[in-house]
Amino acid sequence: MKVAILAGGVGTRLVEETEVKPKPMVEIGGKPILWHIMMHYNHYDFKDFVIALGYKGEVIKKYMVEYCSLNSNLTVDFKSGDVKVHDGVKPEWTVDLVDTGIATLTGGRIKRLAPHLGGDTFRVTWGDGVSDVNLEELLKFHRSHGKLVTLTAVHPPARFGHLDLSGDQIAEFSEKPQTREGWINGAFFVVEPGVFDYIDGDDTQWEKEPLEKLARDGQLMAYRHTSFWQCMDTLRDKHLLDDLWQEGNAPWKTWS
Repeated sequence: MKVAILAGGVGTRLVEETEVKPKPMVEIGGKPILWHIMMHYNHYDFKDFVIALGYKGEVIKKYMVEYCSLNSNLTVDFKSGDVKVHDGVKPEWTVDLVDTGIATLTGGRIKRLAPHLGGDTFRVTWGDGVSDVNLEELLKFHRSHGKLVTLTAVHPPARFGHLDLSGDQIAEFSEKPQTREGWINGAFFVVEPGVFDYIDGDDTQWEKEPLEKLARDGQLMAYRHTSFWQCMDTLRDKHLLDDLWQEGNAPWKTWS
């Protein structure tokens, strides 16, 4: 099953980092957040990736081309120009890197990936959010209902501590990262190819007309995920994720 990752946005709210690189290449613990997302899918044996490029896509291309070399021992024959890679890190991944345009919106990017997705059920997520969602259970839920799209519904991250009050007395105080009320779209979609009929073209935003019409048609289902989820919209979010990783307390690290 193919995993589509949208990695073409500009990331204007993280301009401190994205002036020189696309947001999926902003590093958490010394690795791009894109790598963290791919490792999460890899843990559940999803190894075929299709990455939608746009803003500074050449940075992602270079990273993927050089990944094995930079993470392995090498023998370089200067006379012939041959490079042999020894040992090191060699994930069993196949990665299609597809230029989907600078200004293309999320729906348009998904539609542009259609020729690369094999005509079967596929997965979609954004290149700027991590979670410990169980991808096997998500797929099982999707197959159980027979609809076109399943999205992962999550509780949004809380900006402030949570208080349970009993009169004027605080019964419980917690600094948990997720709120307890409300659900939002957390990406990590499972999608049937019939959704391409819901996307007009490059100017279509996936979160607007397609998902709204899918909901009206009864074709959009929610997999409720109550554990960790965090997007990286701002520098504050980046520092939060980086701190969790450095402390050895990164909930999204499902791999060993």
